[in-house]
Amino acid sequence: MNFDGSLWLIFILIGLATTLPRASFIVLGNRVTLPAVIQRALRYAPAAALAAIVVPDLLVVGNEIDLLNPKLAAGLAAVAAAALWRNPWLPFFAGMGVLLGLRFGLGL
Repeated sequence: MNFDGSLWLIFILIGLATTLPRASFIVLGNRVTLPAVIQRALRYAPAAALAAIVVPDLLVVGNEIDLLNPKLAAGLAAVAAAALWRNPWLPFFAGMGVLLGLRFGLGL
């Protein structure tokens, strides 16, 4: 087999590009602190990442945006249950109940 040196260089650079930012927080520890503005902004990163994954799945049906679909209604029911009550299981049951009710009960 003939291995191209540039391919290995690309693998190494990609590995460093993904490892160094993650390792920097471990290696540097408390010696370097992020500015307060960045720390406040990073608090929203997990919620933003989750929203970026979930929202397209709720809105898009068959490669088109459909605002009248069971998944969106179930998501709204789950959000409403989470906002009104602090029970961690209730959004799951509310969302699944609405989704199954619309899909099997009404045939949507």
